[in-house]
Amino acid sequence: MSDIEVEAVDSIETTGGETAVDDATVPSGVDAPEYVLYGGKGGVGKTTCAAATALASANDGTPTLIVSTDPAHSLSDILQLPVPNEPARISEEHPLYGVEIDPESNDGAGADAMDGLFDGLDGQGFGMGMGMNMDVGAGVGTDPDGNGTAGSGPMFPGADETAAMQLLLEYFDDPRFDRVVVDTAPTGHTLRLLSLPDLMDSMVGRFLSLRERMRGALGSMPGPLGEPNAGDGVDQLEAFSDRIEHLRSVLRDPGRTEFRVVLVPEQLSVTESERLLDRLEEFGISTGTVVVNRVTESVEGLVEIDADQFVTPDPDDCVFCQRRWESQQEALERAQAVFQGRDIKRVPLFAAEIRGPSMLRVVAACLD
Repeated sequence: MSDIEVEAVDSIETTGGETAVDDATVPSGVDAPEYVLYGGKGGVGKTTCAAATALASANDGTPTLIVSTDPAHSLSDILQLPVPNEPARISEEHPLYGVEIDPESNDGAGADAMDGLFDGLDGQGFGMGMGMNMDVGAGVGTDPDGNGTAGSGPMFPGADETAAMQLLLEYFDDPRFDRVVVDTAPTGHTLRLLSLPDLMDSMVGRFLSLRERMRGALGSMPGPLGEPNAGDGVDQLEAFSDRIEHLRSVLRDPGRTEFRVVLVPEQLSVTESERLLDRLEEFGISTGTVVVNRVTESVEGLVEIDADQFVTPDPDDCVFCQRRWESQQEALERAQAVFQGRDIKRVPLFAAEIRGPSMLRVVAACLD
């Protein structure tokens, strides 16, 4: 342990427990399309990057919404601002709005939308019970007496992702926001979310095909059970199908959407990120930027800022830092080869947690 030395500084100015950063380092706006999604393996810093981008976006007066779809929300902690489960302004200084999608919220719009989507199908006799007491949030089911029971989980696989997708549809079309920045869940969850447009499109197609066959068999009856409003559910499905197609076209439009992959400089992280990029290409989603987070180097080498404000790694005199840097260089070299043609941004490893607007400004400067 005696070989490990860390370069010290005389003092670090702090405000509310965080490093104070000169406003001159804050990017005035961001060079990004309308929709920016950050994704990657769990724990690599997606939330940090998304929060930094959203802050920088709102800094030039652009109404910006930051959305967290990660069930394990940490957006409020990193921003050090309360983030509700419905879009609301969270900054008095800038037009920054925030929302943490909570598919387990009883009053969430996603749950209500999904209830309505399947209720009409039950009325036609082929909803398979999917809309009966379907509270996506509390997992409401029924006991033998027909009473609601909480805690039984969603009524069908993928309900959480479906509710999240329904809410994203609403947020992307919300006229209040000129830019939407999404902090996605870890890779597996995100891929399930992104695959939903194809899955829902297939499901809607099957329902509509079944409807036509039943129409032919039953003639002019409004539904198998004679319900006068039995067609409402299918109308909702058709409308939802149109919105899903709209979202898919937006996600695949590089002029409007960019998916940014975040990783750390480790071989396993690079490998998983490569797989994620391959899947995103299959979805037709643009990935122009790759962010390598927690690189063992001074922030001074990445952005014009006074490095004396920070305790930084010292590979020259610290054996631990030197070996860590050597290990990271191997991963960085591979990342350069794998992600060739994309804009690779680096964010340094900081001694303290990145929390609060001031430190997020530094991250935003690295991502600029």
